[in-house]
Amino acid sequence: MRNIIQDQFTVEEKQQAEQLVTQLEALFISKLSGLTEKQRQDYKAINEKNKLFVNKVWDYRQHSAGLSSPDVDWQEFESDYKARVFTENLLGRLESLAYRLESTKILHDYDNYQDALNDYAYSQYSKGAGKPGYTEKVAELKQFFNRTRPQPKGDETEV
Repeated sequence: MRNIIQDQFTVEEKQQAEQLVTQLEALFISKLSGLTEKQRQDYKAINEKNKLFVNKVWDYRQHSAGLSSPDVDWQEFESDYKARVFTENLLGRLESLAYRLESTKILHDYDNYQDALNDYAYSQYSKGAGKPGYTEKVAELKQFFNRTRPQPKGDETEV
């Protein structure tokens, strides 16, 4: 049996990773917002064109401050701008890490499923050979396999 992926983390590395994630959660718990669905609709993330607009206003502020509106709290603008850049960069790194974690999980799931199918096939063989205990095991595992064909929907007819 060939596995697609091997577990590459030591016990110590797994413990360290869990501790680091716990530290991140503790660091961010009071600093990050959790918007409701309604609030997400109300505020929405700005699109790329609007990010370019904000960046251009920021650039004008940095190089031609005399052209900036006196009605804007520029210290708050700068604080928001720098926080957005930081969170966007960190989010990109975390999303990349999450994608790779998910991909690794998919490969482990695949390996588990293939091995489970092999075990089920062995159990069916052993049941057929009359080995004790396999009749019950096959009966339990059989529930996970659909033996009926999907029925055509609406006007569809079988050919």
